[in-house]
Amino acid sequence: MKMRFRPGTLAQLALIAASIFHSFAPAAAQPGDVAGAKDYPGIGRFAGSVITGYVAKDFDAARLQAAPFKDGKATDERRLEGRIVRIAYRTAPGPSILEVARNFENQLAKQGFEPLFACDTDACGGIPFTEAIDILPVPQMWVDGFEYRYVAGRKAADGREIYAGVLVSQNNQQIYAQLTIAELGAMENKMVSAAAMAKGLGDKGHIALYGIYFDTDKATIKPESRPTLEQIAQLLTGQPQLNVFIVGHTDNQGSYDYNLDLSRRRAEAVAAELVRSFRIVPARLRTAGVGLLAPVGSNATDAGRALNRRVELVAP
Repeated sequence: MKMRFRPGTLAQLALIAASIFHSFAPAAAQPGDVAGAKDYPGIGRFAGSVITGYVAKDFDAARLQAAPFKDGKATDERRLEGRIVRIAYRTAPGPSILEVARNFENQLAKQGFEPLFACDTDACGGIPFTEAIDILPVPQMWVDGFEYRYVAGRKAADGREIYAGVLVSQNNQQIYAQLTIAELGAMENKMVSAAAMAKGLGDKGHIALYGIYFDTDKATIKPESRPTLEQIAQLLTGQPQLNVFIVGHTDNQGSYDYNLDLSRRRAEAVAAELVRSFRIVPARLRTAGVGLLAPVGSNATDAGRALNRRVELVAP
């Protein structure tokens, strides 16, 4: 039996299809995005979405599923290390999970990602599957374990591997999507020894430290910062007459006042940890935050912003 369409129907269907597969907005910050957030270059976002969560780490690990679960367990889970970017989006009611997911799939294909795996709820493995993906916390990202779609892809570019994973779900009729990008690569050695700190203070009067880590927009020191803190303590213990300024620096993402306050709080957190864990006399440590006022790289690039996010020791 042949299906017949009224005049103009095919044209209408073509327009609908075009709207489904070209509903992505340009990669630029938009009103309502969390501070410092941005789209991943070349991928962008579903039109009308806002960024509700954003975490970018120069070196971290992420889990990516490349096959469905079987009997509640992963069959092809990949632990990826390198530069990890996690971006969560919220879309106003209207589109379906499938429409948002298909748009992401289309964008990944345009950027040269080869599909690894795509599935819907039951085919993926239900709730256990979502629990094995590194999702940003509520309310940044919401996942309904009974209704979601997952997509994973891979591409090779400039001699390195890049993986992408997208999980799309919903909460209260709003669609949530998280894009996770893993740019594989070895960790840069950012350790600075006590001897190197002493030399930097003697030669230049200051030294930048990149081995002290904080979560985005927070002043809580992460555990992996301990080796660098130990070296600062070793420097101060070995030179009892040495006093230092601890100065926090940020990139230009966010407002001037916000970054000034954040950099100050981070410097204070470093001093407090040295006093608490290493028994450094508080009077030997003075703190300051200068925010984005002393860049050492261009804030127009990711690499430059990474250089600008630092803590420095400064000789009085």
